[in-house]
Parts: sequence; C-alpha cells; structure tokens
Amino acid sequence: METTMPQIRDGLHQTDAAPGDRTQTGTRFISQLTRNTFAIILAGGRGSRLQQLTEFRTKPAVHFAGKFRIIDFTLSNCVNSGIRKIGVATQYKAHSLIRHIQRGWSFLDGRFDEYIQLLPAQQQIDETQWYQGTADAVYQNLNFIHRCNPEHVLIVAGDHIYKMDYGRMLAAHARQRADMTVACIDVPIADAREFGVMAVDDEDRVVEFVEKPQVPPSIPGNPERALASMGIYIFNTRFLIEQLERDAHTPGSSRDFGKDIIPHIVARHRVFAHRFADSCVGRNAEKPYWRDVGTIDAYWEANMDMTKVTPELDLYDTHWPIWTHQKQLPPAKFVFNDNDRRGVAMDSLISSGCIISGATVTNSMLFSGVKVHSWAKVEDSVILPNVEIGRHAVLKRCVIDRQCRIPEGMVIGVDPEEDRKRFYVSPRGVTLVTATMLGQGSAWRP
Repeated sequence: METTMPQIRDGLHQTDAAPGDRTQTGTRFISQLTRNTFAIILAGGRGSRLQQLTEFRTKPAVHFAGKFRIIDFTLSNCVNSGIRKIGVATQYKAHSLIRHIQRGWSFLDGRFDEYIQLLPAQQQIDETQWYQGTADAVYQNLNFIHRCNPEHVLIVAGDHIYKMDYGRMLAAHARQRADMTVACIDVPIADAREFGVMAVDDEDRVVEFVEKPQVPPSIPGNPERALASMGIYIFNTRFLIEQLERDAHTPGSSRDFGKDIIPHIVARHRVFAHRFADSCVGRNAEKPYWRDVGTIDAYWEANMDMTKVTPELDLYDTHWPIWTHQKQLPPAKFVFNDNDRRGVAMDSLISSGCIISGATVTNSMLFSGVKVHSWAKVEDSVILPNVEIGRHAVLKRCVIDRQCRIPEGMVIGVDPEEDRKRFYVSPRGVTLVTATMLGQGSAWRP
C-alpha cells in the first residue's frame, strides 16, 4: 500500500502515487503524521430517519452498494490514508456493527501498533449516563486516548459515503499550525440550513461557526454557496483534551462539537477549514462525491448511483479499495434462456450467491444470496441480502430488507396508496419493505 520512494514537501513525507491513483494530485500523504494519529469514529447514531431499516441495526451498519456496510467507507479511508490506530464508538443497536468489525476488520496487526478498538458506551465517566453528544463520546474515552498518546486525533462520523485522503487534511493542519481543522464541503446556500456552517477569511481560517442556521453565512465572493461541516475534525491532542474537560464542566452544554466546542474555540484559537475538494479521492475533484444516506430516499438514490455506467464514486479503483467482510459464496448465476422466461440483469449490480432464475432485473442493486424466481420483474430497486422473490412478483422503486420472502405474484411499488397500507412509502415514492411488515416475524436480521 505504501511505496518505498518518499518525496519531501512542506517537511512531510509522502509516498509516490501508484499508476492510476485517483487522489487529486496523485500522491498519498502517508507520513509520520498519519502514523501518529488516532482516529475515533462516531458510530452510535440511531439513524431513525431510515425508518424500519434501522430497526435491528445502527445506521453505520446498514448495507450499501452490494457488499459493504456504510462504516466500511470511513474505515477504508483511515486505513488507506495510513491511519491504523482506530477506535469505533458504538451505542445504539450495535451488535451487527460489532460483529461486522470483528469479522471484517481483524487484519490490522497489533504487533505493529495497528488496531481497531471497539469503544461501546460503558458509562465510564458517569454511571447514570450513556454518550450525551459527539463531544461526550470522545470525552468518555479520554483514558484510551491518553494510553494511545497520539500527536493528533481525527474525529469522524461513521455514516457517510465518500473517499477521502485524511493525510492531506493532516498535512494542511500541520502547515497552518492549527489547533483544530474542520473538513467542509461546498453546498448550495438553501441546503446549508441542515449543516453546521462556517464563515472563513481569505486564508480559510474559520471566523464563525453556526449549527443549522436559518441564514447561513456564504463563501466569500460566492453568495449562492456555503461551506458545510462534514463532521470530520482534526485536533492537536493536548488541545482536544483541554477543550473536552472544559466543556464537560460547563453548565448547560449539550456536549456536542458543532453546538458547543467549535463555536467556543473559533474566536479564541486557530481553527481552519479544509475543503473536501483538496483531499477527495475520485474521478472529479471539482465535484467531489459525498453523501449522507440518512433517509430512505437518499439511501435509495446513492445505491442507484452505483448502477450508472460511470458512477461518480469509483468502487473499482484498486489503488483506494473499500475493504469489508463478505461471506464466501458461489458466483452469481443466471439460468433459463427460453422465449417465455430468461434470466437477465441489465444496468445492475449482482452480488455473489445470487440466482436470477428466468427473471428480469433492471437498474437494480442485488446484495448477496438473493434469489429471483421465474417471471419476476425487479426494477429500480435495492434488494438486501438473502431475499427471495417469488414467481411473477413485480418490484419497482423498492428497498427490500434482508431475509424478506416476497410471495408469488406480489406487486410492490406500482400503487403507492396500496403500498402505504402495509409498507413505508417515502416522500419520493420509494417503498421500504421489511420481514416484519410482511408478517414474517422479527427474526434476527443483522
């Protein structure tokens, strides 16, 4: 993963780019900075806007893009960036997330001081409270950070889809002699009301930070755009500890980075914005790919993005791979070539273990172990693992949770009013189906 001919720029070691490396300038910033950084991934959110899709799992554990979990993108960014001391803070419905990390992310070697440490909410500071906010989730794990003794701490959400070289952000943080650096993305001013938004000066130093403002500050010289926080922060470790301890003893604080920590330190310390376009990994640095898949509509659309001929997010880039755990399954199989039934899939991603038996799949995402029986039609849909779709069934614009059994002849996604009687229909007309909705019990579905 690292080459052996380091270059020197701004006093930082960088590795030469492998041919085809898709970072913006073609160079990975794997350095002593990344090796001496501890990453803590905040992965404890309920994900309630994903409706029943998070009935049995936390949002970072939700399946995505045929074979991954959402958290795999953040974990892969860390590993590919050379940050291999990682803590994952968990809280709600964490069993499947913990199992996934244990099975799929055990390849880091503790003998070389590389690890992923699970940090469940254990009420370490106050025996009456779980994690109260993003800052409190880090504060409750200060003992672990002290033992790790890193130079920098990277704090990042575990529930977004993107590819980013955190080493570039660390290099900028060091070059600017920052106390804290906040990753940000350029968004339309109308969309900025859903984010923490920052105002910056000509050097990208943050001069104001407001959480979900009604009137967001705009980018200098561009009144139609704003800089929105991505929930990715780099702190000098000593500075982080000081601020967390101060905030923990501040009456009325909600113990949150966006609401409390950042607004307090902006006027008192060196806080800089780091633009995602400067460290994104992908084909188009001018339009970097980052998605919050926090609603059924956003989740469906992001999965549909992957079925395009040339997706904006490249899953086939071998120089910045997305790592995961997947069962050992046989190849996907397409059977029957009769005139009246033919097993075909077009403009779709079909995962291992799937059998398309005389059925038609169009513009869809099928996860592992899906079986589609004869004369069934699946269109514009996301089918999670181990689903069985009966003969003559029709699915359009659906998200089908894992282990569902779609009965023979059932039609879903054609009549929204009929679907609402049994299933969840999103504002944009995407139908979510779970085994419980089908009356198939609440069997364990990790």
